[in-house]
Amino acid sequence: MIKNRIFALFGAIFIPWAISLAQETVPSVSPSVSYLSSDNEWIETSSIDDGEAPLEVTFRVNPQNMEGHIPAYEWHFRKLGDESDFMVRYEENTTYRFIESGTFNVTLKTTLTDNNVELDSVTITVAISESKLDFPNAFSPNGDGINDLYQAKTYRSIVEFHAYIFNRWGQKLFDWTDPSQGWNGKFHGTDVKDGVYFVLIKAKGADGHVYNIRKDVNLLRGYTNNGSSSSTPSE
Repeated sequence: MIKNRIFALFGAIFIPWAISLAQETVPSVSPSVSYLSSDNEWIETSSIDDGEAPLEVTFRVNPQNMEGHIPAYEWHFRKLGDESDFMVRYEENTTYRFIESGTFNVTLKTTLTDNNVELDSVTITVAISESKLDFPNAFSPNGDGINDLYQAKTYRSIVEFHAYIFNRWGQKLFDWTDPSQGWNGKFHGTDVKDGVYFVLIKAKGADGHVYNIRKDVNLLRGYTNNGSSSSTPSE
C-alpha cells in the first residue's frame, strides 16, 4: 500500500515532467515572414493580409531542437486557384518580391534526412492588394507644408511608374519614377509661374491594370491654408 502511494506520488510528478521534456526536445519549425512596411518599419508576422506590391518578403524557418538532425527545407509558392506551384526554393531562409496582386500560399515542407522523417507542413498566406492610382488637379507649392508637392493622392500596388510635367508649349519641366515623390513647382531650381501645366503618367498595377493619365495641373502658389486666395486647389 505504501509502495503504491509512493509510486503514485512520484509518478504524478515524473510523468508531466517527462512529457514536457519530450516536447522541448522534439524538432520543430515555426516559420515567419518579415517585410518593410510603407512607413519604413520592419514587420515580422505569420501572414500578410493586405500587402502592397511591389513587396519584398523574407521567409524564415525558425527551427527548434534540430541538434543531431540534418533538416532539408522546401518552400512551395502557389497562387490561390492554381493547380501547381510556380516556384520551389530549397534554402532555410528565402526572399521573394511579389509584383502581382492576389492571394499566395507559401508552404514550408521539412524533412529530417538523417532518419527520413517529415515534419508537419506549415502554410503562410500572403495577400497582395489590387492597384490604385489617383492624382489631384492642383497644388500650391508655397512652403506652408500643405499641398507643396504635386504627387499622387492615393496609390497602391503600383509596380511600374513614370510621370512627366510639361508647360503649355510642350517643354518637359520635370519627371519622376517613384509614386511617393512629386514635383515641387520648380524648373532648374527656379519657381515657375502660377498657371496651368500638363501631367502625363504612365503606370502599371500589380493586377495588370495599365494607367495612362493625362490631365491639367493648376499651380496656385498664391493659395494658402488660411484661405488668403480666392483660388482653391481642386481635389
